[in-house]
Amino acid sequence: MEMNIQLKSLADKINQLKSKIETEESTKHAFVLPFINILGYDAFNPLEVVPEFTADLGLKKGEKVDYAIFQNGEPIIIVECKSWKEKLTVHNSQLFRYFHVTKTRFALLTNGINYQFFTDLDDQNKMDEKPFLEFDICNLKENTINEIAKFHKANFDVDNIVSNASSLKYIKEIKKQISTELENPSNEFTKLFANKVYTGRLTEKVVEEFKDLVQKSVNQFINDKINDRLNAALSKETIKQQDQEIISLEDDNKVVTTEEELDGYRIVVAILRRKLPISRIVYRDTQSYFGILLDDNNRKPLCRLHLNGGKKYISLFNNNKSEAKIVISSIDDIYQYEKELLETAALYETELNPV
Repeated sequence: MEMNIQLKSLADKINQLKSKIETEESTKHAFVLPFINILGYDAFNPLEVVPEFTADLGLKKGEKVDYAIFQNGEPIIIVECKSWKEKLTVHNSQLFRYFHVTKTRFALLTNGINYQFFTDLDDQNKMDEKPFLEFDICNLKENTINEIAKFHKANFDVDNIVSNASSLKYIKEIKKQISTELENPSNEFTKLFANKVYTGRLTEKVVEEFKDLVQKSVNQFINDKINDRLNAALSKETIKQQDQEIISLEDDNKVVTTEEELDGYRIVVAILRRKLPISRIVYRDTQSYFGILLDDNNRKPLCRLHLNGGKKYISLFNNNKSEAKIVISSIDDIYQYEKELLETAALYETELNPV
């Protein structure tokens, strides 16, 4: 889960900064090194990440690959970087030449957005021409994140990754073939189904007619499956919401809103009414705390008051929407946090109306 969040954060950073990144060096520092850090390797530790890595290439002296990631004194991944504006092509890549003179089993070609991982499935100690794992970091799926996690320093196991690489490689190629057949069914694909439903002779004309039928049938089948899953998910969500409403009603019956809590709410309203209409500042009392929300939205907490225990607290929310619980002696202390309350309200307004 933590890697998922880190990768999402890096993707957001890339989308914000890429228009300002002009060079390969900038791409390395802004996009590639943070990715290496997410994998658990310290990009500033020369024992773990070696920039401008040089290996003995026989007659070719002094050639360098951009980075080599080390573990136990041996390179485990060599990395070649391009500018984010460049398309990745493995032809003429230095990765081929470096792969067979190092002990590494993995090579990475990247422009900071697109990543291609290679190994030696076809010929031992010779880098494959096609990657076994390929992804766009700004458009990651959960199963891809699981594969990336295998390269994390804490999880890295050469045999485990290599044994899985073959499956990944062929699954990727099969998916490409399926996509091609769905867009433009071949004669072989068409005959596979036509032979099972058509009793006559499969002439060239009949096969051409069945191509359209097969394409429509497959697309309808996929759409039906998607709709079935959506309907099932919606049904589960409806049941879940109904259960939550019942629980909420049961909890509400146990909640007693005190006059002190209402006084605290009025103080918050008095502070925020200069910035927000009073109608948008709403309270919800629970057994755990007295919550004050913007637009009656649980995702927009303005503050929370904890007044019914021994000590009194106010919970404030920063730019990351993380909660800070602060001791107060009385509800009058709420006035001391006018600045924080206004900043929180402004944060939500900025989200609605980004610059």
